[in-house]
Amino acid sequence: MTSKSFNYLFLGWVVSVIATLGSLFFSEVIGYAPCSLCWYQRIFMYPLVLVLAKGLFPLDQKVYGFSLPLALVGWVFALYHNLLHWNIIPENAAPCRQGVACSTVYIDWLGFVTIPLLSLVAFSMVIILLFLFNRNFTRENSNV
Repeated sequence: MTSKSFNYLFLGWVVSVIATLGSLFFSEVIGYAPCSLCWYQRIFMYPLVLVLAKGLFPLDQKVYGFSLPLALVGWVFALYHNLLHWNIIPENAAPCRQGVACSTVYIDWLGFVTIPLLSLVAFSMVIILLFLFNRNFTRENSNV
């Protein structure tokens, strides 16, 4: 029987895998060139696939301390990118000086779902699942 902690961490891993494969699909299959902010988000999402997988076998609470900073910093970059897309932060405040502009919209599903929003949602889900993992791991191991 698996524990809730394992399930939360496993779901976090699944989200990171889907986000990683999705970003690779957009850039390598469809051909959308990533902007600077997209690269920064990838830098923090891609390692989560390996870090979270390592924390699953054997289930180890230390994965929380290793993965949460990656997810939080990635979330900040994703939020900043979305603020640029929503015109809350002016375009001249974007770090994209060469190549693709950070305000480039490749997809616009349902009139609001963009690649930066998908990234923000993925990082948010990983963070929430990590908090749930840590809380449940502590509870499960304090009752032993």
